[in-house]
Amino acid sequence: MGVDDPPRARAHQVPLWFLWDGRAVWMCTDATSVTARNVRKEPCVRLALPDTFDVVLLQGEAEYFPDREVPGDAAEAFADKFGWDPRVEEGPFLYARVAPRTVRAWRGEPELHGRVIMRDGMWLE
Repeated sequence: MGVDDPPRARAHQVPLWFLWDGRAVWMCTDATSVTARNVRKEPCVRLALPDTFDVVLLQGEAEYFPDREVPGDAAEAFADKFGWDPRVEEGPFLYARVAPRTVRAWRGEPELHGRVIMRDGMWLE
């Protein structure tokens, strides 16, 4: 990519606070960030939660909501969990909701049979 080439949406991983509401993961980031730009252009995302040893890899499609349009219950739960409400900040923020389609769990093992615990949005037995 040259110096004058326009930025492209491409995979990158950044740490974000997240909230699991029982059906989806909610996150929030500055509306002008690279993360916000990329999820608007390419909503298919992969998340790695919560750490590198007992990691859960979640793949799904992101829906995004400007801070003034996020569902109130999600925004309140996010604010309650973190003690921070992006809706009252000066600049714009973007909430992302990712409902998982596939979930893989490592549980401290580098190669473990039965790692896939959700497929096509359905929990596996």
